[in-house]
Amino acid sequence: MRTRRHTARDEVAYRTRHIGTVDYFTSRAAYDDASMVVYRFPCLADKSGPDFVLVHGIGVSARSYGPTAAALAEHGDVYLIDLPGYGRSPRPSRDMTIADHARIVGQYLTDKDLDHPVVVGHSMGTQVVVQMAADFPDQLDHIVLIAPVIVPGARSLPKAAALLLRNGLKEPPYVSAMAIYDYLFRAGVPYMIEQTPHLLGAEMEEVATRVQAKTLVICGEDDPIVPLDWARDLSERFAEGWFVVVPGPHATMFAAPELIARHIDEHAHR
Repeated sequence: MRTRRHTARDEVAYRTRHIGTVDYFTSRAAYDDASMVVYRFPCLADKSGPDFVLVHGIGVSARSYGPTAAALAEHGDVYLIDLPGYGRSPRPSRDMTIADHARIVGQYLTDKDLDHPVVVGHSMGTQVVVQMAADFPDQLDHIVLIAPVIVPGARSLPKAAALLLRNGLKEPPYVSAMAIYDYLFRAGVPYMIEQTPHLLGAEMEEVATRVQAKTLVICGEDDPIVPLDWARDLSERFAEGWFVVVPGPHATMFAAPELIARHIDEHAHR
């Protein structure tokens, strides 16, 4: 990954924005026919560890990390990524596979000279992060998988949709509303239709055997999409894997942000 194969076509200068009294910076990086919007939150305290890069799941956007991103900013700089076609990132002119997303995120880390950050994925984002760790082992030595998907017995559209509906009934209403808005008005239904086969076809348990990075798997104790036994077994497939359970359903980043941030920071210092 240290040798550049693609060059950013254009990098929009960071623009300062605000959430209350907290400043953050927005930029866009373009690679070939795909681009990403990135939100950087500088560390709010004395920086004691590496940077954190957060990759969201299918249909949603960087804001799905919510309060967990703010909690992580107490420990280091936080980069939240809208994958191509998601959130505020424009839809690419071609279908994007999991490997395509992984390549572009990895190239961004190289271009911004982020030295071995802790890369965190949620839901489909875990598939992207594991693929990055397998394909570019020299760049990643610590990864975190929150609610990794999808259990082999649910890799069909009807089963996955039923689990998603069950989980929606467990999430706080504002979390479900935010996700639905992203599904319909940001990613959009046509792009979701293109992306779903990649989600269902990924066999993370096989890719995991190629990963040498230290891997923390985090699962919500009330997550109907990711069974605890599956997540625990998955963690054992990594060369160095750990497993923890936290409160909450699938989007547990809203249910236990401080606890998740603490687990991630401790993992960063393993």
